[in-house]
Parts: sequence; structure tokens; C-alpha cells
Amino acid sequence: MTPEQKYLRAFQTMHRVCKEMGWGDPFSYARSREIHMAIVLGHKISDTYSGADAIEPDGSMTEYKTTIQSKIEATYNGISLQPTWEEQVRYLKKEKIECYKNHYFARYSNGKIVELWRMSGKDVLDILLPKIKKQYFSQLNRKDPRLGAKLTQKEIIEHSTCLYV
Repeated sequence: MTPEQKYLRAFQTMHRVCKEMGWGDPFSYARSREIHMAIVLGHKISDTYSGADAIEPDGSMTEYKTTIQSKIEATYNGISLQPTWEEQVRYLKKEKIECYKNHYFARYSNGKIVELWRMSGKDVLDILLPKIKKQYFSQLNRKDPRLGAKLTQKEIIEHSTCLYV
């Protein structure tokens, strides 16, 4: 079998297995890594693309962030802009960040997790909120009004529990 034929077979197999299990399209954004992380962590894979990425054994919802960069980091993009800052904070707490008990950050290399960290949703929000607030009140005229912020390697290491390095 040629490398191309092996790839086509693996592609079709992954799609078939994910469809059978109700995991969704493994090739949509980083969905394949979310599925991989959930299996590695023993979590139940979410059956939707929005909201929680997985469900922990205790029933709590969780969020996954992955990267293939040389340093661990996590990007929170596409945060819906709310009409007031008070509504923005409520949204971040109840629907977007703090509502997830844990956020897991994985760095991948060569198809494997080489670094894995866990941080509470409250800690994620505490770190991101000043960054989001600054962007919320900025006078920049952006084409995309949605908000975004990043957790740096330093922030992840200082505020997370290392599960694997």
C-alpha cells in the first residue's frame, strides 16, 4: 500500500469511527485533538461543536485548548461581544469561561501530547478578564468585533497543574 493509500484509509476510518460514536467530524478545526484528549483523560466527548468540549467523570463540563507551537499557550478567540461590560462579565462567567470547572491545555508534537496542563475555569477567567476588559473598552475600529485573549506559557505554568511533560 502506498503512503497515499494509507492516508486515505486512515482518513476514512477516522471519519467512520467518529460518526459511529457520535463524536462529530474529526477534521473540523481541532476536533480530532479534542477527541484524542478526551480519550487520554478518560472524559466523555461532547456531541456538539459549541459549548463544552468534554464531560469529566464527575459530570462537570470542561474546555480543551491545544497547540502545535514550540511553547504551550492557549488562545480564546471569537468571544461574543455583549452590549455592556456587566453583561460581558456575566457571559464570561456563566457561558464561556468560568462555567467550565477545568480547562486543559495540551501541546502536541508529532501527533502526540508532549505537555498537558489543567487550570480551573475561575483561574482562567481571573487571568483573561483584564486582557478582555482592555480590548472591550479599546477604541480600535475592528472588522471583527468579537473579543479574544491568550494565556501565555508563563501564566499556564504558574497557575496550572502539570499532568504530563
